Amino acid sequence: MQQGITFEGFHPGDRFTTGRRTVTESDVMQFVCLVGLFEPLFIDAEYIRDESLFGERIAPGSLTFSMAEGLTVQTGIIHGTGMAFVGLERMQLFAPVKVGDTIQVEIEVLRCKEVKSRGGGIVLFRQSVRTQRGETVMEYDVSRLLRGAREKKP
Repeated sequence: MQQGITFEGFHPGDRFTTGRRTVTESDVMQFVCLVGLFEPLFIDAEYIRDESLFGERIAPGSLTFSMAEGLTVQTGIIHGTGMAFVGLERMQLFAPVKVGDTIQVEIEVLRCKEVKSRGGGIVLFRQSVRTQRGETVMEYDVSRLLRGAREKKP
């Protein structure tokens, strides 16, 4: 397994870009069924076409967030060094992700705070989710507890 970056390796202003992922109708329907989001906005094609704001199937914001987190993990920057998801400080949704959109996440390190008692520190990241058109659809600030360089997993 690829080794991620330890707490000390992150610095405010560092930037990373994830791979891309196209959102499919199957993705939306599987997610909606898995978590129970049985709203007409997601499951009723007639409602979506005739009554929704967008006129076409969109991904729930929680699916967009989940995919963005998956893309972040796939970069490898926190493989073996991520110890805990500490929390969200801010999240904004600007536009829907539609079936067929391809998303990518731009990650910026905002702040780093050492937590000696935990053997590493907390890094605050700003994650901007963009479509293939360069449109920012979601932005959130997430804190993660990361292992320090001196703290090795056995």
